[in-house]
Amino acid sequence: MGNADERTGAGADATPATHSESPLIRASDISKVYDHSGSRIVVLNQLSFKLDRGETLGIVGASGIGKSTLLHILGTLDRPDAGRLEYAGEDVLVLDDTQLARFRNRTIGFVFQFHHLLPEFTALENAMMPALIGGVEKKPALKAAESILVRVGLKDRLTHRAGELSGGEQQRVALARALVQRPAILLADEPTGNLDRKNSDHVHALLMDLNREMGMALVVVTHNMELAALMSRRATIARGNLQGFP
Repeated sequence: MGNADERTGAGADATPATHSESPLIRASDISKVYDHSGSRIVVLNQLSFKLDRGETLGIVGASGIGKSTLLHILGTLDRPDAGRLEYAGEDVLVLDDTQLARFRNRTIGFVFQFHHLLPEFTALENAMMPALIGGVEKKPALKAAESILVRVGLKDRLTHRAGELSGGEQQRVALARALVQRPAILLADEPTGNLDRKNSDHVHALLMDLNREMGMALVVVTHNMELAALMSRRATIARGNLQGFP
């Protein structure tokens, strides 16, 4: 999978924006090493790949191979020890932490295995939070949150507090929260790991439908091969590098 550049994508523009021919993401020679009890553990070793706008990628494999580490670096939640991470042609790793937080808020959505909702807040209040943090005024933030919550099937749950929702509903609120700013990319780490089969299938379908409707790129880290099979590209991490498979 390495540096394959055979695809072009279409969809939402990323920020910062440069030339239209740039892929949404280009990771170049990304390395990450951890020290554990005096031992040097190489998790990512000069890993390189690109992802186009609207493209989908499923990363699978055993725990501990670096899947979540890579996702956190792509999401700018963690910095690599070496390498370059470009969004739309611009290296975002040169940004300071404050600039990077603003970029992340505008450009990247996150969904994790645990929904991390604020239990005392309603579905609407949870979903609108990234927009408020990003400086959007309350009225348009509320409108955007309501729109995406309705789209994920929660029209009748807008004013329910998080603790009053089922597990599947809570994860759909988390998905709405991730998408309220209409990010260029959604990063999902085991997004259905805590759900039963019925709710998992519902979230899987939502992810793919929203990818098409919003033109966002999608990277999913998962043990679920059925979810990975829905992605246009599939990969694992071996010897610190991304290895594609059919």
